[in-house]
Amino acid sequence: MTPTDFSHYLTTFLAEYLPAHRNMSPHTIRAYRDTFVLFLRYCRDVRGLKMEAVTVQAITATLITDFLAYLEQERHCSAATRNQRLAALHAFFRYMQIEAPEAMRECQRILLIPTKRALRPEVGYLSVEDMAAVLRQPGWETPQGRRDTVLLSLLYDTGARVQELVDLIVRDLRFETPAQVRLTGKGRKVRIVPLLPQTVKLLHAYLEEQQLLQAGREDRPIFHNRYGAALTRSGVRYLVQKYVGQARERQLTIPECVSPHSFRHTKAMHLLESGNPLVVIRNLLGHADVKTTEVYAKADLRMKREALERAASLMPTTESHDPTWLQNRSLLEWLKAL
Repeated sequence: MTPTDFSHYLTTFLAEYLPAHRNMSPHTIRAYRDTFVLFLRYCRDVRGLKMEAVTVQAITATLITDFLAYLEQERHCSAATRNQRLAALHAFFRYMQIEAPEAMRECQRILLIPTKRALRPEVGYLSVEDMAAVLRQPGWETPQGRRDTVLLSLLYDTGARVQELVDLIVRDLRFETPAQVRLTGKGRKVRIVPLLPQTVKLLHAYLEEQQLLQAGREDRPIFHNRYGAALTRSGVRYLVQKYVGQARERQLTIPECVSPHSFRHTKAMHLLESGNPLVVIRNLLGHADVKTTEVYAKADLRMKREALERAASLMPTTESHDPTWLQNRSLLEWLKAL
């Protein structure tokens, strides 16, 4: 069977262009790949197009628009997920404009498909007391408990994304003053985050126990499973849900939905409540733009407003709740007559 032009361009896009020319991380490339898996399945199952028969000419802006509608209506994807899939498609068709100029007109029609406004969810985070309750759950009596205590403490202390945490290797840590950890975030951007003394003490004891401070083990993952392989994102998510569930049994104020990313939000909110400026929080979290960090300031303002409203409800009331001008009947009648 002769490969189609679409299969050729897609293979080159994922295997050569993204890693070699755009220097994108394997995680991003996998996300792009998953978009095209869904798209090809849609072409086969919904549109009746055989995967091996899909050509560049067969892919139109109308087909892409229908695919996006299918994601929302049939697969019940959110607007944010729909926009992520569209971003991957846009990246491919920008590449196609150069590789296949004869298809430029349809590529540009696809590039004109707009993203959909997505509601930004409220920032979910834990109070200081709730976070302390979660961090106490693993215990220090067993090797697994010690590993999980260090993992949760480092996840909160650094405000790291879960992928940044599982990617950590021994050489990313520095115990000399000032103690710090090197995190590699989105777009392979590296940032240095300071470590608190208590976290340094826990980390050092854990690495000594695991014999990871010995020479030649600098490239070993810090957090690994019983088989020696690095923990996965799903593994960290399981541990977080496990210990949050245990803490919730004793502390009912802990929210129902807590993920590893909630630790990141929690760290940011605690820093903001302590009076740290947004620029400092942006640098710690590795945001490219301070506008991304402003969501925490908005959440903090909402909390302050709610506190003021609660305080206002405790103020003594007068006989009438109406403003003075509403109590003046002659003025009210005159305004109605206008």
